[in-house]
Amino acid sequence: MIKVGLTFDLKEDYLQLGYTHDEVAEFDTPETIDALEQALNSLGFEVIRIGNIFKLVNYLNDQSRCDLIFNICEGMFGIAREAQVPCLLDAYRIPYVFSEPDILNLTLDKGLTKLVLKQAGIPTSEFSIISHITDLHNIRMPFPLFVKPVAEGTSKGIDGFSFVNDQIQLEKSVNYLLTTYHQSVLVESFLPGREFTVGIVGSGENTKALGTLEIILNEHTPHPFYSFTIKKEWEKYASYHLATDEVALKCAEIAVDVWKIIKGKDGGRIDFRLDAQGKPNLIEINPLAGLNPIWSDLPILARLSGMTYIQLISAIMDSALKRTSLNYSEWHMR
Repeated sequence: MIKVGLTFDLKEDYLQLGYTHDEVAEFDTPETIDALEQALNSLGFEVIRIGNIFKLVNYLNDQSRCDLIFNICEGMFGIAREAQVPCLLDAYRIPYVFSEPDILNLTLDKGLTKLVLKQAGIPTSEFSIISHITDLHNIRMPFPLFVKPVAEGTSKGIDGFSFVNDQIQLEKSVNYLLTTYHQSVLVESFLPGREFTVGIVGSGENTKALGTLEIILNEHTPHPFYSFTIKKEWEKYASYHLATDEVALKCAEIAVDVWKIIKGKDGGRIDFRLDAQGKPNLIEINPLAGLNPIWSDLPILARLSGMTYIQLISAIMDSALKRTSLNYSEWHMR
C-alpha cells in the first residue's frame, strides 16, 4: 500500500497563535482535511496527517518517511511561501503531488506571471507593478483600473477599493495595499466582461481541462467583480454555472496551453475575465487550488461536470503517480 502524507496549513493552528482571520484566509479547515483523507483512504492509500511545514520538519527529523506527499501548504511568510514545502521535499528526495517550487513561486507573483505569459503570447490585460507610491507617476493606462496585492491568494486584498475610477482613488487604494500587505501592488486595466475559471488535471501532454466554470454575480453584489467579500458570502451574491459556449471553450483551450507553458503538475485552476471586446484575458493561475468538497471552485466545477470528489482526487493522484512512476501500474490496475 502506498503511504501518502498530508501537508497542510490549518486555520485553527494559526488563529490560536494570535494571527487574524485575514492573515489565515488562504488556509484550510478541518472539514477539507477530513474530506481529503477520506477520499485518499477510499482510493486505497494509507494516509498520514502531517500538517504544516514546522510539523513536516519534525516528521523528517524523526526519520519518518512516506512514499508521497499530498501537499496543499500555502505557507505563511515571504513571496516564495508556497514553494517552501516542495523545496524541503526536494532536498529529501520525497515526491509530492502538485507543482514544483519554481512554478509555485512564479504563479504566486501575479505580476511576474503576467510578464512571462505575455511574452509567450497569452492574452492578459495591460498592467503595471507598483513598489512605491511614487511609481504611480509612471502609469499611462486609462481609467477604470483594478488594483490588488501582487502575491496574495483567496482574493485577499481584492474588495470594493480595488476598482478605481480616478487618480485620487488610485493613490488611496494603492497606498492602503502597500501599507497593509507590505508587498508590491498590481495595477491593471479593468476587464468589464464575464468571469470564468477553468479546472485543470494532469501534467504535460496528459493535461486536460475539466470544464469552464462561470461566476455569475447577482443584483445584490456590492461590486461587479469576484472579491474577498463575495467569496466569504458566495451564497448571497454569486452562483456558479458550467459554461459551454464558444468563449468558454476558448478559455479552456488557453488554460491547457498555459498549464503546459508553465509546466504545471497534476491539477489546478486558471482564471479568466473578458475584456470590452469579449475576448478572454488571463487573470491568474492557481496551482494549489482549494479542495474543500463543498465550496471550493475546483470541486464545484468537477461536480457540475459529472465528476465526484473522489474521482477528482483520483485524477490528481493518477497524474502524480504516473509522472513519479511510484507503483503506478499496480495502483492503476487495482
